Amino acid sequence: MNKVRTAKVATVDEVKAKVDATSTAVVTEYRGMTVAQIQTLRRQLRALDADYKVFKNTLVRRAIAGTSSEPLDAFLEGPTAIAFVNGDVSAVAKALRDFAKATPTLIVKGGVLDGKALSVSDLTALADLPSRDVLLARLAGLIASPLSTMAGLLKAVPQNLAYGLAALIDAKGGAPAPAAQVDAVAETPAGVEEAGSPASDDTATPVAEVAEEAVADSDSNTPEASADAEETPAE
Repeated sequence: MNKVRTAKVATVDEVKAKVDATSTAVVTEYRGMTVAQIQTLRRQLRALDADYKVFKNTLVRRAIAGTSSEPLDAFLEGPTAIAFVNGDVSAVAKALRDFAKATPTLIVKGGVLDGKALSVSDLTALADLPSRDVLLARLAGLIASPLSTMAGLLKAVPQNLAYGLAALIDAKGGAPAPAAQVDAVAETPAGVEEAGSPASDDTATPVAEVAEEAVADSDSNTPEASADAEETPAE
């Protein structure tokens, strides 16, 4: 008698520990399933981080009383096996659905998620969801797409700006002189001409004036000019 009582207490404690570890569980009825089939399902669910085990309904009710998993009480009828889920609940729901299709003796009855009861239709909807990895990959794609678009826009802005500046410079008659040349001209002293450059109009002697002065000097030195000067009487 004491052994039976001890076994029951141990089972209640085990269920309490599982309830404390996770707030998600799925109740199934395994009537008509063989031991080999139950073991196969247990291995499949273990790979999805879910613990599948057969329990007595009375002991489960005692263990879940007053906890967030108490809604499971509504599904505790007939031979019961419960999958306590620590991983992706949608993956577990899908595995149970697929196994039930291949093994009709497995009946998915309902479950609980964060204190809320899950009906069979709720579990079917969860089973139809993509896996967690697929959802994360889609989310990463949605995040990366705007970033790549923004990177392309940022890369195009400097290019378009350069093209616009080049067009504006061409429209204004070309690029201005480099700043080094402008500074060199500004530092040249007034009146000093660069080598090889023509003189300015203010300081240079016109060529015509130089020619006239040369002709005048040559005329004053000729003999006729000297004779005329001697024959001119003094006034």
